[in-house]
Amino acid sequence: MSGVARQRGFMARAANTVVQALIAGVGRLDKSFSPAVTLTRLRKHHFTVSDSVYLFHIANATFWLFLMQVPGFPLKLMIPALYTLALLVPFTSQFFIPATPIFAWLITYYTSRFIPTAWRPTISVSLLPTLESVLYGANISDILTRFTHPMLDIMAWLPYGVGHFTIPFFVAAFLWLFRSKEALHLWARTFGYLNLFGVVIQILFPCSAPWYELIHGLTPANYTMKGSPGGLARIDALLHSLAYSTAFSNAPVVFGAFPSLHSACATLEALFLAHFFPFTTRYVWVYAGVLFWATMYLTHHYLIDVVGGSCLSIAFFYLFLPDELRGDGALAPPSNLSSATQNRSKYEIYDLEAPRTAAMMDAADFDLSSDEEEVDITYRSPNPGVTPISATPLVKGGGVGTGRKNHRHTASIASLIRGEERSAEDGWSPVNAAFNVPAPRGAGRDAER
Repeated sequence: MSGVARQRGFMARAANTVVQALIAGVGRLDKSFSPAVTLTRLRKHHFTVSDSVYLFHIANATFWLFLMQVPGFPLKLMIPALYTLALLVPFTSQFFIPATPIFAWLITYYTSRFIPTAWRPTISVSLLPTLESVLYGANISDILTRFTHPMLDIMAWLPYGVGHFTIPFFVAAFLWLFRSKEALHLWARTFGYLNLFGVVIQILFPCSAPWYELIHGLTPANYTMKGSPGGLARIDALLHSLAYSTAFSNAPVVFGAFPSLHSACATLEALFLAHFFPFTTRYVWVYAGVLFWATMYLTHHYLIDVVGGSCLSIAFFYLFLPDELRGDGALAPPSNLSSATQNRSKYEIYDLEAPRTAAMMDAADFDLSSDEEEVDITYRSPNPGVTPISATPLVKGGGVGTGRKNHRHTASIASLIRGEERSAEDGWSPVNAAFNVPAPRGAGRDAER
């Protein structure tokens, strides 16, 4: 029962932490809907060389809008119009401006299907399997697909077909709730440019995936061919659905095996979570490793694609990571997040019982009750008339300091208070060098005899 209670306590604390972080996150949002506020900020903004990147985004969007056929003209003009409106409204601009690289990737990926065939390079169907055999001594992806099982299918589907599309949002949410605004903007910028660069490589360097080799061998490919869900077709059969078959057969980039953006995204997610939330390191890299295997098991990528995507992700992560977000700067919480949710001890984080200190001990630890015979405190008095001849009453029951029940016998410091008013006749003087030791009780009568 104690384990269940501890688990419930941990869940309650975790839920309370998330709720407090959510309230703080909402409080940080800019809730203004007035475009005048954005225009005022724009007039006060000091433009730098780094702002020229938006000229690239404008040129990139203009090029793909020109090629876009669905939706056609003039409906496609609604895209830049709505985006401009989102930038003018402060409430929406705080999301759309940092996400500009992501939108650049999405429009590039979607519109690449409309590139004229005359502009497209030749598709390579033999380069990747050849490099696979040369570099690794065998076709690793082919070996991993020789044995399939429904349990393995589900194990591969969860990270490849579900986690790949949902975990980026979870990473963004955790960064927004528990880390600084700069960390969230870094995630959006790095994630967007990584995928944009990867799609551009896939467009300029088209290569077929393992599923193509299984279906068509090494026969030449052309851009009229449809994509294939590969091993995800077995998931469609298990779920009695055509979701993945439809999605992959209509994919804009059919021959985009290299680099693997699935492995690139998983690597980037692992790098961010391990950097900004170090306690998740072992878990996120296990997830990334499972996804690496899933990309090959489901016949969507060769091992060289996985390695290429991971290397690309590592390069982008360290290229974009600023100095202020390294070291302790990576763990800085948002400005308005309650310190109670951040300054937790290691015992609370790992749900351990904290060691008791003197300030935390209860009354039982200081039990002064004693079954021993009461000793008159006057035996401790410096009064000559009542000073005992021997110390036997002081050590009765085992002596001073033999157990906690002897606290009652500890000498009082009352005799030290206002010592300057005491005299040698009182038997104690902290000023005089001599210590007046009174005669033993009854010594006068012995002298008279």
